[in-house]
Amino acid sequence: MKTRNIFLFILVAAIAAGVGVVTSHKQNQPAPQTPEAKAVANLFAQTMPDATGKPQALSQWKGKPLIINFWATWCAPCVEEMPELAALQAEVAPVQIIGIGVDSQENIAQFAEKFHIYYPLYVAGTGATDLLRQFGNQAGGLPFTVLVGLDGNLKKVYLGRLNFDELRRDLASFKNM
Repeated sequence: MKTRNIFLFILVAAIAAGVGVVTSHKQNQPAPQTPEAKAVANLFAQTMPDATGKPQALSQWKGKPLIINFWATWCAPCVEEMPELAALQAEVAPVQIIGIGVDSQENIAQFAEKFHIYYPLYVAGTGATDLLRQFGNQAGGLPFTVLVGLDGNLKKVYLGRLNFDELRRDLASFKNM
């Protein structure tokens, strides 16, 4: 009888250990990333030249709430909203506005100087198309703006010229964005 009880005890212990290993393995697996999370992670993995041509790692913006504006100097609605975005930067701090240009470094530098754009501008050139698609902008339309929260999560996207009243309301609703 004792041998049977010992065997039963060993069997139950082995099953419990096996369940524990399976449960522990499942808990250590990372959660699958959403397409939005992958897009943000890919953006932060990029290094792009700024308007002066100096390479900049976009990972420097991790952990900060962001308004990311994809634009081009040849895009009329983009050009129209840039001065408002520049003025908005002082109003929305600590939220940081960054511009990602689908254009040449020379054109972006000239534009920034002419229109007094002092928030960071980066040059993605035609490589921005892949980024736009990752954020859900399959057509690659410009301007295209993305809100990324303090937590690194995508909060909202805007296709077309920004409605600044809507943007301000959205920023207010994401208090701790």
